[in-house]
Parts: sequence; structure tokens; C-alpha cells
Amino acid sequence: MSASPVSDRSAYGALSTVRRLLAFVGPGFLIAVGYMDPGNWATDLAAGSGFGYRLLWVILVANLIAVLFQHLCARLAIATGKDLAETCRERYSPATRRFLWVSAQLAIVAMDLAELLGSAIALQLLFGIPLFWGAAITAFDVLLLLALERLGMRWLEALVLTLILTIAGCLGIELFLAKPDPAAIAGGLVPSLDLLRDPGMLFVALGLLGATVMPHNLYLHSSLVRARSADLAPAERPEALRFATLDCTAALSFAFFVNAGLLVLSAAVFHSPGSPPIGDIREASRLLDGVLGSTIAGTLFAVALLASGQNSTITGTLAGQIVTEGFLGFRANSFVVRLATRLAALGPALAVIGLAGEGSVGDLLLWSQLVLSLQLAFACWPLVRATADPVLMGPLVTPVWMRRLGWTCTALIITANSWLIVTYIFG
Repeated sequence: MSASPVSDRSAYGALSTVRRLLAFVGPGFLIAVGYMDPGNWATDLAAGSGFGYRLLWVILVANLIAVLFQHLCARLAIATGKDLAETCRERYSPATRRFLWVSAQLAIVAMDLAELLGSAIALQLLFGIPLFWGAAITAFDVLLLLALERLGMRWLEALVLTLILTIAGCLGIELFLAKPDPAAIAGGLVPSLDLLRDPGMLFVALGLLGATVMPHNLYLHSSLVRARSADLAPAERPEALRFATLDCTAALSFAFFVNAGLLVLSAAVFHSPGSPPIGDIREASRLLDGVLGSTIAGTLFAVALLASGQNSTITGTLAGQIVTEGFLGFRANSFVVRLATRLAALGPALAVIGLAGEGSVGDLLLWSQLVLSLQLAFACWPLVRATADPVLMGPLVTPVWMRRLGWTCTALIITANSWLIVTYIFG
């Protein structure tokens, strides 16, 4: 469901600068949660435990790429008054539209699967609930989302921000207990070519990059910004773009500190030369209590994981609604769309856990990230192409340097994801 437009838009120009800025604050934090989901947790833990602080710079580069693509989403929405899904519907043939819609829906289901599993793992860590029943319980959180949505988008944004602060608070306490090395952290932010000499490090680095930009975030952000910028006069659009860019940059900077914090925590607590990386979230939580010497460490980790899973579920189900309406061109029943998305993710989760056991969850999480990676190009490519079209974008068409940077980053992400998939399939 698209967000409601900011009220009294006709008076936009008369508002103070601060109030005009506040009108665009919110969408950035809704999309930022996609950069802190359980799939990111697994890769951050593996990077820190396996290679210490040396891959921090990869998270920084990936975050800068994310800022670029989310800026392009805002630029598209403000220039055209349409979101990415609507733009694709108008610019491509029926066959291409159907392909892009199916691709986007597959990505959303794969993302929802990761959030569902993350929440189920958190419930098991906190309350001892078996993963099978924990996954079943998470199917009902879609009802909570629908109830909150009736209160308005600002209430939903407030809930998301509360959950983000919960994640940050829990992580901050654990970092305080872990006492990481500041000099090593600073050194990890300096790019290094070590990963080109270490295939294992390269694999994890590409995983960090590939798990950063998610297809559903591009559709969601463009729709949210479009709603905030409805009916703007042409002269007001450049300022609106600056405000929307500031919003998403601030939110993604916060997401960077969360992801970097997870890697730093893993490096400080788990890294030991010669030891294999820790990619199992449950194992990491169990080890934290013993290593940090505090029984609260594992609990805080699980609470943060639960908040992460619920946050990402909210944005994922919103994106499912936006993608369906944008590509198909009609208003869909929000309950049906979101319940169908959740059941499409729940079915494989329950089947795999029931048949293969709880030990299969790690592989299922990995496969969900691989499916996401496969779909990413089908969102990045239309976005960069549309924002480079002067007929469509008018005065807000991307400048040449940004256009080239967008194509370069798209090629980098596609290459990284392709290499990751081929490496995994062929061992």
C-alpha cells in the first residue's frame, strides 16, 4: 500500500526550511531496515569471526553504493511522480513487465523468508520455542502490520524507528562488553587488496556487497518518496530531492554503524587466526554469554535479532503491496497480498525445517540470499536507465558522472552476485 501524501501540500512553499525537511523524514528509515536484516547479520558475523576487522571497508563501500541507488529512487519519484514499479509498467512491453513483476515478487518472498527465519531463531533463543513453531508464529505478525497501518504511515515509521533504536541499544551494550580495539577498527576501514589473495575472504567480501542493496528497497523507497512529493511545483522539486537524499543518507549511515558494529563485535569476540568463520546465528548467540562473561549478552543479541526480523518484515510486506499495484496497475487488497507473501515464504520454511531438521536453517538462509542476488539486476538496471532518460526526468535527469557511477555500481553488483552464485553452486 502506498503511503499517504503529506497533507496541505499546496502550502509547501510557505513552510519553514525545517518543517519542509521534516516532511521528508521517515522513508529513509523504513528502507534502512533492509540493510540490517538477518541475512546481513549472518554475513557480518562470518566476516568478523573469519577475518577480524579487515573487511570493515567493504561494508563502507557497500553502504555508499546503497546511498547512490536510494538517491536515484528519490530522484525518479520526485521528477516523475511515479515509483519504480509504475515506471517499469509504462516503459516496457507486457512480457517484460510480467517478467520484472515476477522477479520482484520472488525477491520479496526470498527476503521475507530470511526475516521469518531470523524471527523464529530469535524466539527459540529467547523462549526455547522450536524453530518449526516459531516460524509458524511469525505468520501472524502480518496482522499486526495491517492494524498499525490503519493508524497512518507516521505510526508505522515510529514503530520502525523504535525497533531500530532497540537494535542499536542492544548492540551498543554488547560492544561495550566486548571492548574492541579502536586501532584495529580504524585499520579495517582502509581498503586492502588482501582479499584478492585469499579466496575465502573474497567470497565473504562479495557476500557483504551482494547482501547490501535489496530489490524491494528500490521499489519501496521510490513509492514512499513519491507520496511525500505529490503535487510539488517544478521549482520546489530540487529542494525536495535534497531533503529526501538527506533523509536516506542519514538513515543508511545509521545502518552502516549497525552492520559495522556487528562485524566489530564478531571480530572482537570470535576471531581467532586459523579458526573457521561463524555463520550460524544461533551458535554466535550461545557463545556470546561465555566469551563476554555476562549472561545478558546472548539475550540482548536475540532481542536485537527479533527486532531486526520484525522491522524487515514490515518493509517487505509494504514493498509487496507496492510492487503488485505498480506493475499490474490496479489497487490490490492489502490483506490478501501480504498474507500471500508471508505464506509463500512460510511454506518452504516449514517444509525444510520439518523434513531436514533445524540444522537446515543456515542453508535455507543462504539460499534466500542467493535468490535475492539473482533478482537484483532486474531492479537496478531499469532504475539507472530510467533516471538517465532526459525525456522522462526533465531537469532532474542524472548528470553524466552519476549516470556512469550508477552503471559501474550495477555492473559491480551483478558481477559480485554472479561470482557468489557460481562459487556456491560449484563448491
